[in-house]
Amino acid sequence: MQTFRYNVFGRELLIEKTNRGWSTFYPGPEGKRRSADIHIPDKIDEAELTQFLDDLCHEWASEKYPGVIRISHNAQP
Repeated sequence: MQTFRYNVFGRELLIEKTNRGWSTFYPGPEGKRRSADIHIPDKIDEAELTQFLDDLCHEWASEKYPGVIRISHNAQP
Protein backbone atom coordinates (compact mmCIF):
# COMPACT_ATOMS: atom_id res chain seq x y z
CA MET A 1 0.00 0.00 0.00
CA GLN A 2 1.14 3.51 -0.77
CA THR A 3 -0.12 6.55 1.12
CA PHE A 4 0.10 10.10 -0.19
CA ARG A 5 -0.66 13.25 1.80
CA TYR A 6 -1.78 16.30 -0.18
CA ASN A 7 -2.83 19.86 0.41
CA VAL A 8 -5.62 20.26 -2.16
CA PHE A 9 -6.41 23.97 -2.31
CA GLY A 10 -6.15 24.24 1.48
CA ARG A 11 -7.83 20.93 2.35
CA GLU A 12 -5.64 18.13 3.69
CA LEU A 13 -6.26 14.86 1.90
CA LEU A 14 -4.89 11.33 2.38
CA ILE A 15 -4.82 9.13 -0.69
CA GLU A 16 -4.10 5.41 -0.55
CA LYS A 17 -3.22 3.13 -3.44
CA THR A 18 -3.84 -0.56 -2.84
CA ASN A 19 -4.35 -3.55 -5.11
CA ARG A 20 -8.07 -2.59 -5.06
CA GLY A 21 -7.48 0.93 -6.39
CA TRP A 22 -7.42 4.45 -4.95
CA SER A 23 -9.12 5.57 -1.71
CA THR A 24 -9.37 9.17 -0.46
CA PHE A 25 -9.79 10.41 3.11
CA TYR A 26 -9.88 13.58 5.19
CA PRO A 27 -7.62 13.08 8.24
CA GLY A 28 -8.86 14.10 11.68
CA PRO A 29 -6.79 15.56 14.52
CA GLU A 30 -7.03 12.36 16.64
CA GLY A 31 -5.74 10.09 13.88
CA LYS A 32 -9.21 9.15 12.69
CA ARG A 33 -10.23 9.74 9.11
CA ARG A 34 -13.37 9.96 7.03
CA SER A 35 -14.03 9.29 3.38
CA ALA A 36 -13.40 12.21 1.07
CA ASP A 37 -15.71 10.72 -1.59
CA ILE A 38 -13.29 11.67 -4.36
CA HIS A 39 -13.12 9.00 -7.06
CA ILE A 40 -9.74 8.48 -8.70
CA PRO A 41 -9.83 6.13 -11.70
CA ASP A 42 -7.50 3.11 -11.59
CA LYS A 43 -5.81 4.29 -14.81
CA ILE A 44 -4.36 7.34 -12.98
CA ASP A 45 -0.81 6.61 -11.84
CA GLU A 46 1.29 8.29 -9.16
CA ALA A 47 2.92 10.68 -11.65
CA GLU A 48 -0.50 11.96 -12.77
CA LEU A 49 -2.07 12.27 -9.32
CA THR A 50 -1.24 15.93 -8.57
CA GLN A 51 -2.53 17.12 -11.96
CA PHE A 52 -5.65 14.96 -11.66
CA LEU A 53 -6.50 16.48 -8.25
CA ASP A 54 -5.86 19.97 -9.61
CA ASP A 55 -8.17 19.38 -12.57
CA LEU A 56 -10.88 17.75 -10.47
CA CYS A 57 -10.92 20.15 -7.50
CA HIS A 58 -9.96 23.49 -9.10
CA GLU A 59 -13.24 25.03 -7.88
CA TRP A 60 -11.73 24.98 -4.36
CA ALA A 61 -8.92 27.34 -5.43
CA SER A 62 -8.56 30.67 -3.66
CA GLU A 63 -6.01 33.43 -3.49
CA LYS A 64 -4.60 31.89 -0.30
CA TYR A 65 -4.63 28.31 -1.70
CA PRO A 66 -4.00 28.48 -5.46
CA GLY A 67 -2.85 24.89 -6.07
CA VAL A 68 -2.35 21.26 -5.14
CA ILE A 69 0.80 20.30 -3.23
CA ARG A 70 1.99 16.80 -2.38
CA ILE A 71 3.13 16.90 1.24
CA SER A 72 4.45 13.35 1.64
CA HIS A 73 4.54 9.83 0.25
CA ASN A 74 4.92 6.64 2.28
CA ALA A 75 5.24 3.19 0.75
CA GLN A 76 4.37 0.22 2.93
CA PRO A 77 5.10 -3.41 2.00
